[in-house]
Amino acid sequence: MKSLLLAAGLIPLATAAFSDRYAEVMGGYAHDHVMTWAADPAIVAAIRAQNDRTAGLAQQDIDSLDQTWQQEVGKGTHPTIDTVLTNPVSDMLRARVAESGGVVTEVFIMDARGLNVASSAVTSDYWQGDEAKFSQSFGRGAGAVHVGEIEFDDSTQTYQGQVSVAVTDPDSGLPIGAITVGLNAEMLF
Repeated sequence: MKSLLLAAGLIPLATAAFSDRYAEVMGGYAHDHVMTWAADPAIVAAIRAQNDRTAGLAQQDIDSLDQTWQQEVGKGTHPTIDTVLTNPVSDMLRARVAESGGVVTEVFIMDARGLNVASSAVTSDYWQGDEAKFSQSFGRGAGAVHVGEIEFDDSTQTYQGQVSVAVTDPDSGLPIGAITVGLNAEMLF
């Protein structure tokens, strides 16, 4: 019933009690699941490798890559997007989505610049570095968690909230990237 009311817009998602309850549940999901994913050696290795490749990029280079990505979305050929979607870590993320039974709508991993490293599906842009999901997780240091608002997501066609966690290098204890997980709001209760 709640999902029908949500879909019909009859329960305003912006109410404080509703929003607080979703934030609590999403934060719990991050603690129970996403923190473990963020510590996976394959994810850490993929971020480290990309950080080595992207460390010297200027903002102009990042903007150009982001623009190329956005131009490739929905096109028949997409070499920039393919480098992110066709790696083993992206396969692992798609498995996490499938294993969730519909709770997880998407998962993507970002490097220290906020650029996509791996993703379960195409994101609307390549650079997340200018968004709260990155700045409020990676930007706040090891162990940081950011819980976003519940919104209708065009790419997944669901009401979802995103929870983001800083990915920490186990050797240095410093953040090296971030992971964002989209959660289907209608399946959280």
